[in-house]
Amino acid sequence: MIRHFLFPALAAFGWPLAAAEPAAPDYARAESWAARPGAEGDAAAVPAGAMPAARRPRVDIFYIHPSTFKSDDWNAGLAEERRAGGPNAALMARQAGAFNGCCRVFAPWYRQASLRAFAERRSRGEAAYDLAYRDVLRAFDHYMAQDNRGRPFLLVGHSQGAAHLLRLLRERIDARPAARQMVAAYVIGVGVSEGDFGTSFRTLRPCRTPLQTGCVIGWASFVEGSDTALYVARNELKFTNTHAAGDKTLLCVNPLTFDAAHPAAAAAANPGTLPGGPGLAPPLVARAIGARCAGGVLRVTPPAAALDLEPIPGGGNMHYHDIALFYAAIRANAVARSAAFLARERNR
Repeated sequence: MIRHFLFPALAAFGWPLAAAEPAAPDYARAESWAARPGAEGDAAAVPAGAMPAARRPRVDIFYIHPSTFKSDDWNAGLAEERRAGGPNAALMARQAGAFNGCCRVFAPWYRQASLRAFAERRSRGEAAYDLAYRDVLRAFDHYMAQDNRGRPFLLVGHSQGAAHLLRLLRERIDARPAARQMVAAYVIGVGVSEGDFGTSFRTLRPCRTPLQTGCVIGWASFVEGSDTALYVARNELKFTNTHAAGDKTLLCVNPLTFDAAHPAAAAAANPGTLPGGPGLAPPLVARAIGARCAGGVLRVTPPAAALDLEPIPGGGNMHYHDIALFYAAIRANAVARSAAFLARERNR
């Protein structure tokens, strides 16, 4: 069973004292990046059945990986991030690699907050998330200053990475010049409410059509029939705690259609799921998983046991596999949306 990262509620008692804050990555040094042009590493993986990697990409992706660090410490150090055989290698292949069909991949290592920090978010955990975000921000600023050179880019984050991406969107993209270069932001596996657009985000809006650009995409996957009430209520509460009024409904963009007018798609419309099992990029399996947006979450048909993609025990949450379930559709959309952006730029 593939379990690249964990995001369950953890017991917040009995943890020993944590180690000192790890040293900060230096983004002028190659070892601080999991992937960048000329050193793509595992993000260069292309599974059998997928469209090939772009030969001369004209668009970039800045990817922020999710939580993988189970420790009594609050934040991971660079050695842990880069550990050979560790869980992050699979993430670079199975998540960041989904976008190499359109883009040069930039993926920083960062001092991610540990699962302990998630469990104790209200105490020192919040400071651990702030530390992790400061790395992400420095990495993005370095990319913009040294590597971007006016190129269009996609922003992609999952789970903890998506939480950092939401903050990055507010501080570096929304109502700023860089927004003109953003093809789209894929904020996957965390809750963002419809009412956040026009409030928390002044100019950014959700993507409603497959080729819309400059917009935000998001979903969180659950097995069809799962009880999602607690997940929805917890995420809607974040909105009501911040805003006096507005639409607290969670954003859900179906990655099989990327079209608000078509919130449901049968398994026959899924061009390829990336299964678990051995290898970082096993062959894709087509027409295996359908999905529909309902009640602010993405409800997926139960995956076949042969795909080796299991939900988080006890809740039907397919959080581990938010990208793998729809790998080929996401890859195709990133290519098409990037092409649409470039075409509009030519016609300006």
